[in-house]
Amino acid sequence: MSAVQWGEVAGLVRRRRGHSAQQQALNDLGFFQMRIEPATPARAVRAAEIKEDRKVPYADAFVLELALDSPNSVVLTADFDFKKVSHLAKIEFLPLK
Repeated sequence: MSAVQWGEVAGLVRRRRGHSAQQQALNDLGFFQMRIEPATPARAVRAAEIKEDRKVPYADAFVLELALDSPNSVVLTADFDFKKVSHLAKIEFLPLK
């Protein structure tokens, strides 16, 4: 998971449920032992190129950049905006957003 998406999750939970729910959600996600990949300058540039070339939101471009850099990975999302780039990486769509 990109640090950008980690931050998105934190912000979304905080906005919808508040600070304590945000802390709980991040703690709960820690049990999955996901590796959080840093948003390095090189990744940021590649994500910017993907954003411009593929017309996807910048945060989504980070997801795609990470998937392209890790060919055995699978993007798991409820965001059907990824349909237009589903030919570029392995993407599994959750049934509800």
